[in-house]
Amino acid sequence: MTSLWLAGHNRLREQSDRLNGQLTSADVVVVGAGITGLVSAVLLARAGKEVLVLEARTAGAVTTGNTTGKLSLLQGTTLSKIVARHGDGLAADYVRGNREGQEWLLRHCAVNQLPLQREDDYTYAQNPGEVTSARAVLAACHRAGVDAQWADEADAPFPYHGGVRLADQAQIDPMPLLDSFIRELTDRGGLLVEGARVRKLSHHRGRVRMAVRTADGDGDVVAGHCILATGMPVFDRGGFFARLKPNRSYCTAFDVPGPITRSMFISAGSPTRSVRYAPFGEGERLIVAGASHVVGRKSPTAELDELTSWARRHYPGAVATHRWSAQDYTPVDQLLYVGPILPGDEKVLVASGFNKWGLTNGVAAALLLSARILGERMDWARAFAAWSPHELSGVTTALTANLEVAYHLAKGWLAPALRRSDGIDGNGDGNGGVVTGPPWHLQARCSVDGVEHQVSPVCPHLGGIVNWNEATQAWECPLHGSRFAPDGALLEGPATRDLNASS
Repeated sequence: MTSLWLAGHNRLREQSDRLNGQLTSADVVVVGAGITGLVSAVLLARAGKEVLVLEARTAGAVTTGNTTGKLSLLQGTTLSKIVARHGDGLAADYVRGNREGQEWLLRHCAVNQLPLQREDDYTYAQNPGEVTSARAVLAACHRAGVDAQWADEADAPFPYHGGVRLADQAQIDPMPLLDSFIRELTDRGGLLVEGARVRKLSHHRGRVRMAVRTADGDGDVVAGHCILATGMPVFDRGGFFARLKPNRSYCTAFDVPGPITRSMFISAGSPTRSVRYAPFGEGERLIVAGASHVVGRKSPTAELDELTSWARRHYPGAVATHRWSAQDYTPVDQLLYVGPILPGDEKVLVASGFNKWGLTNGVAAALLLSARILGERMDWARAFAAWSPHELSGVTTALTANLEVAYHLAKGWLAPALRRSDGIDGNGDGNGGVVTGPPWHLQARCSVDGVEHQVSPVCPHLGGIVNWNEATQAWECPLHGSRFAPDGALLEGPATRDLNASS
């Protein structure tokens, strides 16, 4: 599964920077080269800091390179949920932070002549039953300072029963954007080392020390500050894995012979339907997204088939050209976490919980993190606090989520036979995965394009038993969302190690 953005992207550099020997130092080390990490790095480099970015894979390989590319303040039903839980004040601060992130990004695109499209954005009702939810979004917008209007009609070929319209939002291809950040970072003396996985982190003589593994071997990096911009923070300090729910969503790009909807749309209810167009080559593509589920607890092949059928029904002749997926993290109280990994620890900072709206939230987080390191502040920061009394509103949600985690932990060890995907034993198309064996000797086996792999199914994070997701052809942990390639190589999540080889 390769996104439209990654498939059409020519890498800016043939070779990554490399670490200098067994010990490297910098003023600030940023872990993760998505939008949050790279914007943080650029802002700090502009301020004269010596910055090193460490990326386990390649820049944009995880969420940023697999986004839908919407840069909007409307954000589906997010605002109505924040207002309902926290009231107008925090919702207004959330909007102010996102607006500042959006405006910063739009200025950057203008200065660097990066392509984007300005279009209206809609949160709409697919049926009469969703009108109440859509109306709640409109009320929340007005209470939080977003100038949205109700639209009884819209230029859309799919069922539309009214919705909220926010004019003049934006959509982008994220990869040229990331390239522009990398170019500026290196021009200002910063380094980006790809294929560098941070495996351990500790405090040492007032600085942060990290153990890093690269293709050249293991080494240590020391910095005055460390920013963890890795989706869900790696390392378990702060227990963010217990405060976030990992969700996976799916996108398909279609070549459509007829006209494509110009505005951006996302439904107010389930099943989610997210729609936009994207320039591609000499033409355009339709992008349809949805089928979200908690990571590791479902293989949504039926939902993806239905999503494709929906697109073809409303855009006759549509032919799928690209399919991909992305992982996002929902905070228990709807507000993201930006700040110290532990209360009072200003050396290690985190950013997480963007809840599918990472382009604006990611830049807002970078503005906050860089300001914090530089001794400055943002007056809307309380809506983004990593540690705040407002999180008490999410206690019930957190308890429910962690009871579900406990259930899936027990289920994984006691009922492995329930997690079979046809194909591994010759019952399907040759692809599939299965976990079998007694609890004391579980094995994960999969077959992808005729190549078989066998690994231990025990997630190295907290011991959950992974499941096979046929849609992504990956092993996924149902506890906290760590994901692994068929051969057990770590892809993303809070884990820091690969799955062990099966004995």
